[in-house]
Amino acid sequence: MKKIRNHTSYALITGAASGMGRIYAIKLARMGYNVVIVDINAAGLAETAAKVKETSEASVLEVVQDLSTMDAADKVFEATEAAGCVVEVLVNNAGVMYCQGIAETSERMLKLIMMVHMHTPMMLCRKYVGGMKERGCGYILNISSLAAWMSWPGIGMYGNTKMFVRNYSRELRIECQKTGVSVTNAYFGAVDTPLIPLKDSLRKLARCLTVMITPEKATERALRATFRRRRGTMPGLLNKIFLPFIIILPDFLLGWIYRMAKPYLMKV
Repeated sequence: MKKIRNHTSYALITGAASGMGRIYAIKLARMGYNVVIVDINAAGLAETAAKVKETSEASVLEVVQDLSTMDAADKVFEATEAAGCVVEVLVNNAGVMYCQGIAETSERMLKLIMMVHMHTPMMLCRKYVGGMKERGCGYILNISSLAAWMSWPGIGMYGNTKMFVRNYSRELRIECQKTGVSVTNAYFGAVDTPLIPLKDSLRKLARCLTVMITPEKATERALRATFRRRRGTMPGLLNKIFLPFIIILPDFLLGWIYRMAKPYLMKV
């Protein structure tokens, strides 16, 4: 991505202590943004900040925050306001992934995934979009998923929350027309991160089949779509090919797949 700023504005990235969040922070800093990095993992945030400073002249604000709490967005907004950060880019990257039936999932995990994927990202949009509109410039990147179109066995709750992201992002994008603020959704399939528990041999096979893409490629595609103000991006040719078939899979077939897979699903 080419440099488009000179460290006068900030990009805020949630889930920035590791994985794709760290990559977003580094890439955005190289593009000329200062960065606000948010995560519950203080040690991971410090590592991300160090890596950002190794490769750019960006200022870094570290905000240690549990994004599953009701007031998480308020706390993050207060921190950026107190530091005088003008947030021009918001990347709602933080996520939770597990494979388990809804009835078997603990109440704690159900609440966690709904807060991290739905409540807090929406509230962060609510906090920052107003200022973006006033300045006439802003970019929001929300992370949805290929799963937003399917009730896939074992990840039904994940898909449900990502469907919410897809729908509210569309509504927000429509509301922001002609304001200089854009809202982009990234519909990732499988991305090669620790969030997806696979053996190395299976990861290699998935990458060869392009079913799974690297986090570097995923973040690059997502940021390119964001700064071109596109509605969304779905990296991976096979994802686009499979999508029409995923949508029409009948319930009885999905139920059979779930019953076969159930003994191997994790307990959370």
